[in-house]
Amino acid sequence: MSRSLMAHAACCLNLAAVLVIGLVVALPTVVGAAPPAAAADPAATQALHRLFGEEWERRMREFPEQAAYFGDHRGAERWTDLSPQAMAAREAADRAALERLRAIARDRLSPADQLNYDTFAWLQQETVERQRFAERLQPVGHQSGPQTADRVADLMPFMSAAHYQRYLKRLAALPAYLEQNMALMREGVRQGLVPPRVLMQRVPAQIAAQIVNDPSSSPFYRPFKRFPAGMPAAERQALERDAQAVIREQVVPAYRAFGRYFNDEYLPRTRDTIAATARPDGKAYYDFLARHYTTTPLDAQAIHEIGLSEVARIRAQMEKVKAETGFTGTLEAFFTFLRTDPRFYKTTPADLLAAYLAVSKRIDPQMVTVFRKLPRLPYGVRPIADNVAPNTTTAYYQPGANDGSRPGYYYVNLYRPEMRPTWEMVPLSLHEAVPGHHHQFALGLELADAPLFRRTAYFVAYSEGWGLYAEQLGHDMGLYDDPYDRFGQLVYEMWRAVRLVVDTGMHAKGWTRQQAIDYFRANAAKTEQDIVNEIDRYIGTPGQALAYKIGQLRISALRAQAEKALGERFDLRDFNDAVLSTGSVPLQVLEAHMNAWMAEQQRRLAR
Repeated sequence: MSRSLMAHAACCLNLAAVLVIGLVVALPTVVGAAPPAAAADPAATQALHRLFGEEWERRMREFPEQAAYFGDHRGAERWTDLSPQAMAAREAADRAALERLRAIARDRLSPADQLNYDTFAWLQQETVERQRFAERLQPVGHQSGPQTADRVADLMPFMSAAHYQRYLKRLAALPAYLEQNMALMREGVRQGLVPPRVLMQRVPAQIAAQIVNDPSSSPFYRPFKRFPAGMPAAERQALERDAQAVIREQVVPAYRAFGRYFNDEYLPRTRDTIAATARPDGKAYYDFLARHYTTTPLDAQAIHEIGLSEVARIRAQMEKVKAETGFTGTLEAFFTFLRTDPRFYKTTPADLLAAYLAVSKRIDPQMVTVFRKLPRLPYGVRPIADNVAPNTTTAYYQPGANDGSRPGYYYVNLYRPEMRPTWEMVPLSLHEAVPGHHHQFALGLELADAPLFRRTAYFVAYSEGWGLYAEQLGHDMGLYDDPYDRFGQLVYEMWRAVRLVVDTGMHAKGWTRQQAIDYFRANAAKTEQDIVNEIDRYIGTPGQALAYKIGQLRISALRAQAEKALGERFDLRDFNDAVLSTGSVPLQVLEAHMNAWMAEQQRRLAR
């Protein structure tokens, strides 16, 4: 960012919000502008819900790992079929589902089903358009892929011997699954669709973690280290023997072969470039990803400019909070102080986990100050698994099962606690747990009249925009009484503003990886470990990081609009509940819903 933009931070305070408001309002309304003239047609309604039900069932059958994520364990003995025939059939079924939807008369549906129709149409159109980019030919990422397949165990139930037996069958099917992944990678090499080498250099160590001499030290063996109470000892011992045998005789040899292919053949053929635009059809791909993740027509240049404006605005706020602490040096010197002073760091993983638990318990009772409705599903706090922690983010959220059989989990990274500052814990916990992702996802599951795809939908701009907005709710909840925590909130907001600049910079404006790292370091107090991991994440998932700030700006602008329209009668609890009442939707759908809500509130107050 230029120094001139920094100097003019004060006059840029609302520029980003204005840019987003203007562009989103200009979108065509997705939800019908007027209700249907006649009552909903039962035949159209039935056809729509039959389509929703059949498509949900198809996805649960075809993607057993994703089904487990939602608490559906019908495919617990197998992996997703990645054969060319299966993948071609899935893509054809996606196209057919879109045609079935278009054959249903939208204007003969109820307003609620028109919203369902529009949301499904958006998702299905994106799915079909995405087919042209052949992302399936790059199945390995530096944070996910077949080398981390053991994570599926975290989603599975282990309450009976039958559950363990199904898991053992899944392990026995792993060699064929790895072979299918290698076939995809070979085709990707043939077509020139390969990931950046700088990311793939992290993967050999992840594969090596699966190649163990002692089967009981395998990441896949974790479920056999904890059995349900009451399981007979003989049964436990038999399951342990079977697990060690399948890991020793099938899992480890399969990963050894996978590692040889990856290290000797695939890694040397990965690309030196980092930009999405460097791949075949790259510009169209990145343009698609920007639209897809933000659910807006914003292009890379507009997003880059919004990012520059937001960085300038947040720097000005950082200067004010820095002054409150009594620190007299430059902002860059304050960043160094926050990154290095021992007072901000725990010395052991256990102490760090205890601190995260304490922050969560501090947040929970304040929820009633900003919401009227709280979800039934609880959440827990868990450490990220050791074998992936060095290469993943500071924290993430895993939603609970649809049927309530598994709670949501807030996963925290305990790797190198000396790199995990305590001043980031409040905004991080607000984002990932409550009132952020857990609160939003759990309430979504309680949308009683919505089809399953709506209750479990994840539009990044809405869901991550809500998460970033939730960090700012900490002010309304009285959680930022400490200036260092308050600065931590600004660091986290800056982190998402910087994303707009560096993601578009690397993928659309020719920035190098080091240039992006340097820009990040100059504008946020995140630690070096986090900065490098974040930049590599943006390289690996182009466009995804754009959605957070764009979504938060839209929600914040809607709040400002509601405060102005309702004046002293504005109630933050009602506003927040209304934002979450749709479940995760495209931003223009949210805007239409909130405009209608504001109009109704004004009518009610005028009576």
